[in-house]
Amino acid sequence: MLRSGTSIGANAEEGIGGQSRADFFSKLAIAYKEARETAYWLRLLKDTDYLSEPEFESIYPEALELCRLLGSVQKTAKRDRTKEIRP
Repeated sequence: MLRSGTSIGANAEEGIGGQSRADFFSKLAIAYKEARETAYWLRLLKDTDYLSEPEFESIYPEALELCRLLGSVQKTAKRDRTKEIRP
């Protein structure tokens, strides 16, 4: 969980500093996948009683929100990537 959780921010940061739109999109796609993996680990930790229900409920909604946010950014980036760039 530590690996996937910290990878989200690292990939988002790399995407922001990307060399191209394609690089930006690629890094955000990785960040999205890592966010989904982190949400999975949180569910697993709750189901195996490593996290209590209150602990889980305090962080899982934020993990889902991060997935939704990154998914939305991906959709926007994909849509904008197909637009023509005009001077």
